[in-house]
Amino acid sequence: MAEATEFKAIGTRPVRPDGVDKVTGRAQFGADLNLPNMLYGKVLRSPHAHARIRRIDLDAARAMPGVHAVVSGADFPGAQHGEIGGEGGGDVADVAKNVMARDKVLYHGHPLAAVAATSQAIAEAALAAIEVEYEVLTPVLDLEAAMAPDAVLVNENCFTKNLPEPAEKPSNIASVMTLARGNVDEGFELADVIVEGEYRIPMAHQGYIEPHACTATVNESGQATVWTCTQGHFALRTQTANILDMSVADLKFIASEIGGGFGGKTVVYLEPVAVMLSTQARRPVKMVMSREEVFRASGPAAGSCAKIRVGAKKDGTITAATAWLAYEAGAFEGAPMGPGAMCVFAPYDLENFRVEGFDVLVNKPKVAAYRAPGAPQSMHAMESALDDLARELNMDPIDLRLKNAVAEGSQAAYGPKFPAIGFRECLEAAKAHPNYQKPVPEGAGRGVAAGFWFNAGMESSAEVHINEDGTVQIIEGSPDIGGSRASMALMAAETLGVPYEKIRVLVGDTEASGFNNVTGGSRTTFATGMAVIQACEDIIAQCKDRAAKTWGVDADQVEWEDGQAIPAPGVNAELKPLTLAEIMKTAARTGGPILGRAALNARGPGAGFSVNFGDLKVDRETGKVDVLSFTAIQDAGKAIHPAYVEGQMQGGAVQGLGWALNEEYIFDGNGVLENPGFLDYRIPVASDMPMIDTQIIEVPNPSHPFGVRGVGETPIVAPLAVAANAVRDAIGRRVHDLPLSPPNVLAAIEEG
Repeated sequence: MAEATEFKAIGTRPVRPDGVDKVTGRAQFGADLNLPNMLYGKVLRSPHAHARIRRIDLDAARAMPGVHAVVSGADFPGAQHGEIGGEGGGDVADVAKNVMARDKVLYHGHPLAAVAATSQAIAEAALAAIEVEYEVLTPVLDLEAAMAPDAVLVNENCFTKNLPEPAEKPSNIASVMTLARGNVDEGFELADVIVEGEYRIPMAHQGYIEPHACTATVNESGQATVWTCTQGHFALRTQTANILDMSVADLKFIASEIGGGFGGKTVVYLEPVAVMLSTQARRPVKMVMSREEVFRASGPAAGSCAKIRVGAKKDGTITAATAWLAYEAGAFEGAPMGPGAMCVFAPYDLENFRVEGFDVLVNKPKVAAYRAPGAPQSMHAMESALDDLARELNMDPIDLRLKNAVAEGSQAAYGPKFPAIGFRECLEAAKAHPNYQKPVPEGAGRGVAAGFWFNAGMESSAEVHINEDGTVQIIEGSPDIGGSRASMALMAAETLGVPYEKIRVLVGDTEASGFNNVTGGSRTTFATGMAVIQACEDIIAQCKDRAAKTWGVDADQVEWEDGQAIPAPGVNAELKPLTLAEIMKTAARTGGPILGRAALNARGPGAGFSVNFGDLKVDRETGKVDVLSFTAIQDAGKAIHPAYVEGQMQGGAVQGLGWALNEEYIFDGNGVLENPGFLDYRIPVASDMPMIDTQIIEVPNPSHPFGVRGVGETPIVAPLAVAANAVRDAIGRRVHDLPLSPPNVLAAIEEG
């Protein structure tokens, strides 16, 4: 794709198709559906973080008037083993046990029974009537204690994977991995300066405003329909089918509008339970998590411990780097150590490095994806170390990164060579930015950090239908979270040459659209958009053929320009162009309805790079940190809808700053979460943040027709280190462990 290409639709900023319904309250979210004879489902959750289930008695609950179904782990099929792919994946048996406990409960809030009743009050009373006898066990809550050889085991059948030799005894370390290149010992010998540090980040929640919700109904043939708020209804259908030992053909999943997900709505929690309850009750069942349940029993981001060592020459050239990365998986394996290890050194061209990753079980909720899962934790450590290195070398932190930045042709730390990328352009834009040229305000510090996410392609499909009046209907299966309906319509408008206003986009259910992987991994505009483009190209080929039949010429004598068929140069000049509407008027005579389709496994998603910097002020008497300014610069490849790209950059910045400054899961000694609500789990609100300044860099991704590279994950990666580096600059002392909450910062000031 040529950088100088001028577009008519792409790059404009129309109102998103779902915008009016959402701001007026017409949009239907997960909990909005009500069906005749509907029952209300509720879940009984464990009061213990680690315990054996000795006995569970459901009889009293079943006997209560108004109760139509009661289930526990014994009612579910024996879980089969096998991998569930995607961001919310893992072993089928583990996901099934997370949905409903079997012999043990493994975290506070772990489901172990559920009821469906005619009212929520009756359902609550039925839960209270269930009798459970526990053998309470010692919970494993500390990451490094869990890794000790003599630690209490979360899962007695967990044997560490990927060791050089098979593990001989069980462990809380579910798996390990290593990435390496060159000789790190020789690299450190060449270094003039070596910095090292140990950094801890607690579990944090995605903070989506809409709780998990679903409604299920099962007909007399055993076929279920499930309405759910999800980032991927095809993925949830597959997970539910695996857990319930059903055919996917007997499950229809319909994605409602979604009130935020950020990776946390890629995995099942309620859906298999609702189907089981509806099967037993023979009536529809709605289930909605309370906010407390969302915090206690849906997947947060993994807590982590990272140890980084970096050596460099006096001119700033990095000679060696090592990273030791341990991630909390929660009660079941599947921490994002892989992505974390892939990303930690990815922005830098290193000859000698070694990365070790550990996926560690603890008695906490099974973690889920959170926007670039694993990368914020690992890159916080590396970007903090680079800040310390820049200070040791007396170098500008951007210059240090420019000295070592990857570029087109560089081999990524995780393997492949980079095609065209925009990391250096982001660094240069940051250094030249007016906000970076300004002096740092008194009492504040300035932090700089880079962000990275490799982005995903995966499977997508789309259909494009031409209506009888020439308007366009797109049907695709990617739930719209950040404005993807608008991006699909813009790419279709550009490809077909028709006005954006004549295009409608439908997110189809699992029966109305072809298969699509989840809306996650920053893949949707890239991959599903590529399917839409190819389906539009299919339409164009058909329209040229129809025009040829109408004109009595060969198809290769017809061209497509500005949304209409025109005769090629040299063909009968008296032939008038045919618009889509005109072609459809004669469609019955030229071959019938016109629809285009495409299905693909998208390759070459294009890595995403960012550079963020900000000024943060520290109150030295209280330790409170205020964000004075923040600038986010990112390579989007090509911004299809610049306003929504900027929104992704701003939203990720706010979430990253929230995690850096305040957000953390706080557990007591028994593994009980002490802050399961937005009153005590402090996410940023508008008054906490300045306007986030953005600058979009566009280095087109050569693998996409319009140059798109994903933009949704990268924005959350750098802000954690920006905040840590700014506080270090302000108080003259590194705070290694997040969050940078007033008590933690004040302790560092007083120690200093």
